[in-house]
Amino acid sequence: MYAVIALLFASATPATAEQPDYRIFPAQPLAALSDERASHFVPPLRERSKKEIWRLDKAWRPSVHLRDADLSPKRKPAMSRPKTTHTATSEAEARLADALEPVGTRVHLITTLFNIWNREALALIAGQPYKHRFQLFLRDHYTKQSTQSDTRLASILAAAALKFHAPRIDIVSGFRSPKYNLMLRKKGHQVARESQHMQGTAVDFRVRGVELDTLREFVRGLHVGGVGYYPRTRFIHADTGKVRYWQGS
Repeated sequence: MYAVIALLFASATPATAEQPDYRIFPAQPLAALSDERASHFVPPLRERSKKEIWRLDKAWRPSVHLRDADLSPKRKPAMSRPKTTHTATSEAEARLADALEPVGTRVHLITTLFNIWNREALALIAGQPYKHRFQLFLRDHYTKQSTQSDTRLASILAAAALKFHAPRIDIVSGFRSPKYNLMLRKKGHQVARESQHMQGTAVDFRVRGVELDTLREFVRGLHVGGVGYYPRTRFIHADTGKVRYWQGS
């Protein structure tokens, strides 16, 4: 009761400099909120007409009209049979690209390539990177030059090793530099002017314990490129160029 009387007395007493004014005045509105927010409100949904409903229903309705081509029996596409000519090389490429076995396990040796000129050996191991080593292995033994030889030659050699279970393949010739190729031509050797050896796409080899005729027929069956038969010097030429066959001395 006394608090109410004191409040009424304070509101009736004029404010002085020493005493603050505690009278309560109503707050003025800052802005007309209804007017400013009205433009942001979602407009009410409009009722669609019968024509609009018909158009929407027609657009969503699935089409049931059929053409003559839809009624005719469809022929199944002819299944192309896989070519058996590259089966051996594909298997060899798969073996060369196998995942490398963990450390401590036995490695799978496909074959060992032996260069009869510089007496070097290169082991082809399943899953082990071989491209750079193979290109360096086929370098010219006369000028010591190397090139980026076609790695499909390694697949041909690996396919022959897998076919005949050959632990070793003798390499007679790999990359041949233009200088060495010209020297062989001047000496009367059966060397082409634009030999595939100069392009790094040919290799001459033989497999110990395998008849040269048998090896020639196997390489021909791969249909990878050219195959040359040299019975006197006893080696087979294989390249990745055009498919062609010839016989030398």
